[in-house]
Amino acid sequence: MDRRQFLKFSGFITVSVASTGLVGCGGSSSPAAANLPAATGAGWKFPQSVASGDPRPDSIMLWTRALPAGADSVAAAASGNDVSIRLVVTATDNASLLGSNAALAGALLVDEKLPLQAQFDNTVRHKVTGLTAGTTYFYQFVAGDVRSNVGRFKTAPAADADVSQLQFAYMTCQDWSINHWGAMSNMATENLDFIVHLGDYIYETVGETFQVGAVETRHDQLVLPDGAFKSGTSGAKYATTLADYRYLYKKYRTDSRLQALHERFAFIAIWDDHEFSDDCWQDAETYEGTFNADGSDLHQPARRRNANQAWFEYMPADVSLDTASTSFQNIKIYRDFQFGKLMQLVMTDERLYRADHVIPEAAINPATGVAVGSIGARYLVPQDVFNSVEAQKMAGGVQIGADPLSIVGMLGTTQRQWWMDKMKSATSTWKLWGNEVSLLRMGLNGVDAIATLLALGAVPTLASTIGSTAAAVGGNLPVAAAIVAASTAGATAAIAQAAAMAIAGAGSSAAAQGAAAVGAGLTTAQAGITVAAYNAAVAAAPAGAAAQAGSAAQVIAFGWIKADIQAHKADSVFVAASGKKAALAPFFTRFLVNCDQWDGYNSERKALMSHLKTNNISNVVALTGDIHAFFAGTVSDDFDAANGGTPVMVDLVTAGISSDSFFTYLKAAAAALGDISTLVTYPVAVPVPGVGTLNLDFDLLDYTMGKAAPTVDGLLDQLRVQLRGALAAKGLPEVQLDPTVAAVMAGLKASSAFSVNLLALAQQLASLGNNPWLKHVNTDAQGYTVVTLTPGKLTAQFKQANKLVGSNAPANVVARVTTATVTAGSAAVAIS
Repeated sequence: MDRRQFLKFSGFITVSVASTGLVGCGGSSSPAAANLPAATGAGWKFPQSVASGDPRPDSIMLWTRALPAGADSVAAAASGNDVSIRLVVTATDNASLLGSNAALAGALLVDEKLPLQAQFDNTVRHKVTGLTAGTTYFYQFVAGDVRSNVGRFKTAPAADADVSQLQFAYMTCQDWSINHWGAMSNMATENLDFIVHLGDYIYETVGETFQVGAVETRHDQLVLPDGAFKSGTSGAKYATTLADYRYLYKKYRTDSRLQALHERFAFIAIWDDHEFSDDCWQDAETYEGTFNADGSDLHQPARRRNANQAWFEYMPADVSLDTASTSFQNIKIYRDFQFGKLMQLVMTDERLYRADHVIPEAAINPATGVAVGSIGARYLVPQDVFNSVEAQKMAGGVQIGADPLSIVGMLGTTQRQWWMDKMKSATSTWKLWGNEVSLLRMGLNGVDAIATLLALGAVPTLASTIGSTAAAVGGNLPVAAAIVAASTAGATAAIAQAAAMAIAGAGSSAAAQGAAAVGAGLTTAQAGITVAAYNAAVAAAPAGAAAQAGSAAQVIAFGWIKADIQAHKADSVFVAASGKKAALAPFFTRFLVNCDQWDGYNSERKALMSHLKTNNISNVVALTGDIHAFFAGTVSDDFDAANGGTPVMVDLVTAGISSDSFFTYLKAAAAALGDISTLVTYPVAVPVPGVGTLNLDFDLLDYTMGKAAPTVDGLLDQLRVQLRGALAAKGLPEVQLDPTVAAVMAGLKASSAFSVNLLALAQQLASLGNNPWLKHVNTDAQGYTVVTLTPGKLTAQFKQANKLVGSNAPANVVARVTTATVTAGSAAVAIS
């Protein structure tokens, strides 16, 4: 903090130096507290407990909020009640007191009187300096006769220290209004040095569609003090005033599980979008239908400043805020941390300086004449359109002498250069990046996807036709399969039959069979698919007639129909025959799934990756949140280059603590897409004795995105968490859940609808080959990630949480653990 900022906030941010010896009771007082009466008596409380943040080798930022005992815990602090309270800090081990407000034992290194002022909502932010590197400390605030809960933090190791291991967790997306916060209880028991929070600490909306659903009873309905309706005069509201944003932090921090995390571990926090406004950029909101009259996004500088101030007041981050500034960029939160020779941690701000989405939400769709909105601007964006518009914007920037990347970038010119300098000058073994939105390319080839779906849809019809044709050729299924294959490939009925009979009489040599088919009048291509279908039916004969027909049908569907659609797109005869040509036509292109993340800021991403590659900067790993899913993969210098470019770093994405999953959001959006929705979800009816039929939505999005083709067991395991949650929602006691899940899964494995049909569908979607750099995909999850870092490797444990049990968090929180390992010196990630 520079001197000007310190003076500006001398009435709020206070600083003391830890003593190396015993400090007497009330040993010193900050200037702002000197003229304030001391809090006295037993009539005080600490409703949001305590917190620490930004651990450095010699300092920490400490936080609390104190109120008169009778005051509302989340209402605005009453004016005129300014007093001083005490802070005490010791290096004596008080771990046994965590979770309690018992008095700290041991010699005090800090005993400071601090101001408690209504103008800052009775929050206190105090920086302690002069601490010893790599040391665990305990602290406590005291108001009158009332003590806060005990807090603990650990300072960072000295910059030149040889550190053998660090262990920390990172988390994101903790929506109060949906699901549960049980994962926080589990995280509090981990052996951690600190916690990284990647944003969406609060959600600015109340009552949004994505917040309406099952939630634990201990989280009651949020009521904003002011709030603005998102649409009209009823329904969802969003925070707009300082009182609104303060309320959300206060309410969220009343949860004892979040308090326990803050009490036990220092946080290193950054924000994402919901601390201000969903998918925001700078001071602009992007809610549907809230454009200005000229079609531009609605800018709200006062609202942005309110959001900045509330974050500043409630997050124990060692940053500065200038409330006298009229700019919405009155705070700088990007910063870095050194943890010995082992790790440099760079935390970026990917909202306050980012340019508008390359294709604005207000852009007019020429096909409809109305604004594209989020679909087409931020989600499912045609890649060729994106590339063209981005290039045009950058060219325009060059013409006016501006930094072209600032027009299409996320970090802004100053922060981008800062990031590059930090990465280049880092001397630590590992360079970790606290990165809000994923760097991984998440694309979708619409042509291949539609071709696959239409081919899959044709399989049952083809199998039925093979069966009925067999009756006309004496029950000879291989011959029937060949006839149907030749006909599907465009041969006349007479030539198809002649070719099939010729193949049957040509022996077992595929070459001889092909020659016979061509001799009967088929083209070489027609002969190839006809011979393949014939031999598929022959090979499946031991399994029976149905298997023969089904096997041959799949050969025809994926060997001919899919290939024809891939070659001719909307002009394929099979697209016309589907009767859905008009509906499918817009999807015959490549899409970027999410342009609110780095895919929507591609040129800047390429510049950053080129910087790493050119300067031989290795061991760079991004710790990412935002997308409510677990992903792991490599980030290339240019995803559009041949074979996806050269990997230069790794991105490890954690799911949200409680926010509904990425799959859940896309499932809702896909419902309007007809057959295309199969790329995302597939209905599975699961009969459960004594419970009834569970109608589940199986997550196919994972395979469409690039998850490896599953086995039956892998398919079953993917359904396990959702199945457990569905049984819990039916009222099954938790003690019965896991045994019941095991029994139901055994029944599903024996079901051909699941283990044959759904398996084939998942395998076909996996074969699309979208995003081969994704090594782990789990789009339907909540949870957090624990990182263990040594000089030789980084190990990240993705910890997925079980779903609600009735209206409570599960007692057995962690459902599964998936491990991602990055070995030093290699831009690659292995999954186990």
